[in-house]
Amino acid sequence: MSAARVTVWQVLAGILRHPVRHMVTQWNWKSAVVSAAARALIFLVANLPAGVDAGLRAMLTELMFRGIVSGALGSLTQAFSRASPPRDAALVALIVLPAIAHTAEFFVHRQAGTARLGPSVIASIGFSVVTTTFNLFAMRRGALIVGPGKQSLASDLRRMPALMLGFAASIARALTSRRRRSRDQSCPTRHCI
Repeated sequence: MSAARVTVWQVLAGILRHPVRHMVTQWNWKSAVVSAAARALIFLVANLPAGVDAGLRAMLTELMFRGIVSGALGSLTQAFSRASPPRDAALVALIVLPAIAHTAEFFVHRQAGTARLGPSVIASIGFSVVTTTFNLFAMRRGALIVGPGKQSLASDLRRMPALMLGFAASIARALTSRRRRSRDQSCPTRHCI
């Protein structure tokens, strides 16, 4: 896909026509590194109550699983970051991609015998909601991408504080706008108290 905006349906069609290109040749190593490290820590902490061995086994399982899968999912998220309308792209990226990833994650960890599987996957899902939303935001601004227009991971990391502030501000603006629309709908005239 070009850097120009495309529809969500065009992105989906491109992924179905060229899955190897999207998930292998455009594999997002930045997503793989960052996600694998963060999620391995989540699984370690969630499984420590079952013992250090259980925590380390869950951590290593997640590190290997996410080291592979998150690069492919990152490339798909990057493809959706260019899609319009952004709200539809975000819905697909926030529902479809995590559903696939967490289903596979559950079965991989079940097969590996992860002690505290439920709490681990629930924490991972919560992490996905936040990180996928942030990744879409950052990728739309040229960070955390691979391929044309990419910068080094170090450069992306230097941009993180400003991106995080911008992300928080966009959430605040969206909440304020939603609250204002809700108030305007409940009180169509300006004389309501």
